[in-house]
Amino acid sequence: MEKLNLKYLNRKGPTNVIAFPMREGEFSYLSPQLLGDVVISTDTAAEEAKNSGISIEQRLKELLVHGILHLFGYDHEASEQDARNMEGKSQKLMKLI
Repeated sequence: MEKLNLKYLNRKGPTNVIAFPMREGEFSYLSPQLLGDVVISTDTAAEEAKNSGISIEQRLKELLVHGILHLFGYDHEASEQDARNMEGKSQKLMKLI
């Protein structure tokens, strides 16, 4: 996960989830119906679940929702308001799951 984070996001260190949008970039026309890929670090998810007192399944669901929201254009790092919007949307989706 560290290698992916550095190579594609130019960020050092591990992360719990990375989203790769397919609707952007040079080859976005190839499969316009695909949102993209979500890569989750199961090791990080397991540690986060343990530290939060939740199941690994719950944490994986949270990270998958988080990654999918990124594919739809949500960005919690853009601003405090964007972070609140993304968190609110995430909570609504998690209730549906």
